[in-house]
Amino acid sequence: MSKPKLAIVIGSIRPNRFGSHAAQWIEEIARRRTDFEVELIDLKDYPMPLFAEEASPLYAPSKNEVAQRWQKKVGEFDAFIFTAAEYNRGPTAVLKNALDYAYAEWSNKPVAFVGYGGVGGARAIEQLRLNAIELQMAPIRPAPAGSARTRWRSSIPSYACTAFRT
Repeated sequence: MSKPKLAIVIGSIRPNRFGSHAAQWIEEIARRRTDFEVELIDLKDYPMPLFAEEASPLYAPSKNEVAQRWQKKVGEFDAFIFTAAEYNRGPTAVLKNALDYAYAEWSNKPVAFVGYGGVGGARAIEQLRLNAIELQMAPIRPAPAGSARTRWRSSIPSYACTAFRT
């Protein structure tokens, strides 16, 4: 039996973003475990246009080739952790767009968020949880958060790893 696969998704594409640092920290901690595989996914590698398909991926296949590549990549994983920057009291547009470009690939999979930014990304995470529920994902309750000045504690990713214990 193959091991479950965890995707750690960097939820920002800005230059000098903090999300890549948080994602690398999560990846380092997650790789200490041997009961699942880990892959770091960068949304910069999937430059999808703003969602403007004729129908939701729930009802029709995407026509955009990058979106199709993204959907295929998302479908490889059993669980997700997203870094979630907070911009203007919400998540980044690129992360919301990436969520919108898939549907079946998210279904019934656990998801966790690690927020940063204004109030530790809490408002972005709150919105992302609602999006995740609509996409039939299973968000876990704990959501580590901090600012760019936060010294990330090594024990926090264990919360996200609980998704594989269920």
